[in-house]
Amino acid sequence: MEASKGLKKRVMVTFDVDGTLIKSTGGSSNRLHRQAFSHAFLQVFGLQDATIDAVQHHGQTDPLILVNTLVHYGIPSDVATEKLPNLKASMIEYAKEHAQDIREGLEVLPGIPALLDALSSKGVVIGLVTGNLEEIAWMKMEGLGIRKFFTVPNFGGFGTDHIERGELIKIAASRANVLSPEGFDLRLHVGDTPNDIRAAEYGGATAIGVCTGVFTAEQLNQASCGTAIVFPDLTNTKAFINLLQI
Repeated sequence: MEASKGLKKRVMVTFDVDGTLIKSTGGSSNRLHRQAFSHAFLQVFGLQDATIDAVQHHGQTDPLILVNTLVHYGIPSDVATEKLPNLKASMIEYAKEHAQDIREGLEVLPGIPALLDALSSKGVVIGLVTGNLEEIAWMKMEGLGIRKFFTVPNFGGFGTDHIERGELIKIAASRANVLSPEGFDLRLHVGDTPNDIRAAEYGGATAIGVCTGVFTAEQLNQASCGTAIVFPDLTNTKAFINLLQI
């Protein structure tokens, strides 16, 4: 897909992953990703049965979840931070070895394939901004059958890149500018947490909130400086396209 084919208005949209494009389901929710965390805790620090469920992690990047969980289990923050490269490498290695299990406890949210298809067909540049490590994020997109809608070469900002979500918005924009050197008339980021809203605005993108995670419209609006647009979900493709004015 050419980045700006048929567009007078150059538009870029990035999406958060968990809670925005896909949701966790059942007792094995997001199983492979969770197991990758636990594997890293065991391999790097020898922690048996450590789990990210021990801390609040919605809207955080994987590196921040790693550090916060380790602090909970008694590892000093500076020690955990120093070992982040090892922890991330361990997670990615585990996920790749068990890639066949990526779909377990995950499903695509309603309306997502139709929306991504519509955006792609209109030449919108589509990427990810997620706290997931990059390899794991694209494994989820591939395994759930929606990677085909994203701009090629795939791009975004990931937990692999930075511990702070706001920086990921800027990283994704920088990478997108390589695909579309003339820049963009409009950049949007879509997410389901207050951290997504704050990150979008920090990174210079229009913040689009969706109430498909654990946060309410009121909570998403409260995180904004007053410019966020909040949808109940992403099932109304026409309303989203109209927002872009293309």
